[in-house]
Amino acid sequence: MDLAVTSWRDTKRPLWPLALVVPALPFVALLLAETTGSAWAWWLTPAFILGVIPIIDVLIGDDHANPPEELVPALQASPYYRWITYLFLPAQYAALLVTCAAWVSGPGAIGGIGLVLTAGLVNGIAINTAHELGHKRETVERWLSKIALAPTGYGHFFVEHNRGHHVRVATPEDPASSRLGESFWRFWPRTVIGSLRSAWHLESHRHRLRSRSRWHPRNDILNAWAMTVALFTAVTLAFGPAVLPFLALQAVVGFSALEAVNYLEHYGLARQRNAAGRYEKVDPRHSWNSDRLTTNIFLFQLQRHSDHHANPLRRYQTLRSFEISPQLPAGYATMLLLALIPPLWRRVMDKRVLAHYGGDATRANSVPSAENY
Repeated sequence: MDLAVTSWRDTKRPLWPLALVVPALPFVALLLAETTGSAWAWWLTPAFILGVIPIIDVLIGDDHANPPEELVPALQASPYYRWITYLFLPAQYAALLVTCAAWVSGPGAIGGIGLVLTAGLVNGIAINTAHELGHKRETVERWLSKIALAPTGYGHFFVEHNRGHHVRVATPEDPASSRLGESFWRFWPRTVIGSLRSAWHLESHRHRLRSRSRWHPRNDILNAWAMTVALFTAVTLAFGPAVLPFLALQAVVGFSALEAVNYLEHYGLARQRNAAGRYEKVDPRHSWNSDRLTTNIFLFQLQRHSDHHANPLRRYQTLRSFEISPQLPAGYATMLLLALIPPLWRRVMDKRVLAHYGGDATRANSVPSAENY
């Protein structure tokens, strides 16, 4: 084996547990709220995720290093990386209980909004953990994925992402692939409704092929949603009906954060049709990537999205950066904020989409000409 390979070390290995900082933030906010008496303490989590992380992203910069392919099997098999994703879930659920308790104590309008954003962002980022777990073949990880999705009520993501989005990505048929000229606010209802419909169709078709009713207990959507019902029922019994509006609001924030990430991951990118009229195979040109080290640590390298689509079973620690992948000008945390302001987003991103296609807008995944976005 080459000397450079045998001497290679994962320099990010001690950094991966930092992903657990996100579900730990509500506990820091609780401490601040109790010691200062200020409702603004509950804004710590959104301030850190949407303010501090983008700044650190700029200061730390990029990491383009890839693991040697000869060492990928050993990295994939290492339980260290796997347990970090597992530990996210109990921290996520503990954070939900803390924010529920704070909500029913009456934090006021300022504290209440902060609590909704806090729980929503933690559970929204947990969908990324569910994403990492749900792609694996191991049964326990697939069930853990559904557990991570329960607080946002987005259990159908387990079906639609794996069997819908990965098949149709970067095509007009994919509700989770945003189009050139489409604002996030137009994309949001299209992807939320379209992904739900697609997931139900895919799962119904799977059971029909097995001569089973779509209402069978093994329906992956129904048993995932059942987890949400069980969770919300248990939390309501523990804290009272006053917690129900909080659960609903934080769920909307959570899955909206996911859809904001979906929006920026494939904006305007399109797979071309070949001579047979079929879409070309997914390759590194069909996802926007970012090598910002900090955000990649917190998101289990979700920003190396091209390799994920090409190799869905690769674990986060082995995902690679490709030079031919289109690059975002900043990390996901920054780009998410930009996506919320359509004029700024289009000013930054539309020219990049056009440059990616040599100025030929007809090659991009664009909004239909009859629609005004």
